[in-house]
Amino acid sequence: MLDVTRDSRGANPRITTALLLAAGTGSRLSAWTNGAPKCLAEVNGVSILEQQVSCLEQWGFKRLVVVVGHEAEQVKAAVLCCRTNLEVEYVTNARHRTTNNVYSLWLARNSVREPFLLLECDLFFEPGLLEGMLRPDKIAVARLQPWMRGTTVTLDASRKVAAFQPAGTASCDLPVYKTVNIYALSSATWDRVTTRLESHVSSGRVNDYYEAVFGDMVADGSLDLDAIFFDDGDWYEIDTVEDLRAAEVMFAGMETPLASTSLTRSRYASGARRA
Repeated sequence: MLDVTRDSRGANPRITTALLLAAGTGSRLSAWTNGAPKCLAEVNGVSILEQQVSCLEQWGFKRLVVVVGHEAEQVKAAVLCCRTNLEVEYVTNARHRTTNNVYSLWLARNSVREPFLLLECDLFFEPGLLEGMLRPDKIAVARLQPWMRGTTVTLDASRKVAAFQPAGTASCDLPVYKTVNIYALSSATWDRVTTRLESHVSSGRVNDYYEAVFGDMVADGSLDLDAIFFDDGDWYEIDTVEDLRAAEVMFAGMETPLASTSLTRSRYASGARRA
């Protein structure tokens, strides 16, 4: 069943489904989380997962598909504790220790057939930033800052993605922008992406990032993404303890509906604590 609504002109579907990739081990945060999943790391008392669920609910999302792997039961219990009204479905990546997110995304191909928002489990962001990502086909980007790492893109004159550059490889004269790792995809785009993912996985390339697939598709013209800039609000990609501390400074004054009722990991992850 397609879970979308249309605007008053009957044009682009309004996205109400989200796909969250949360299967990884988050090894660079393991000393801080005592082995708990990365998405349960807390920024000023609010876990990344709680904040993401809250953001989705504020924008009227109805369905959430979560790809789990490392400590999957902790993630499921944490979602349950959020008491969300979202319809939640889980996809299990049993090979999460030996694969990367391209494989997790491929595993979700049969669970998501409608337009959806793709996001990763290490992003803490202000709810308002999602406003531009509620219609397909979009990519969240930001102007490069010293703390940003990872994949970048170049844009054409229409602010569409012209090329993806893997981390550390940007060498052209054009301005480059950091990918925020949030994408809005239409059903037609997703069909093309899943075909490429199938080819990628069947050839054994399961340790890649999905941006490798996206980059190939942009290069041959089969993927068309409009850039939505996240520069007017706060967001942070949290991979390390240093990232977590920087995020706590960035979001120190942010109002959140979860702040007064935030769950501690002790409620759903025995033994999990900050180092």
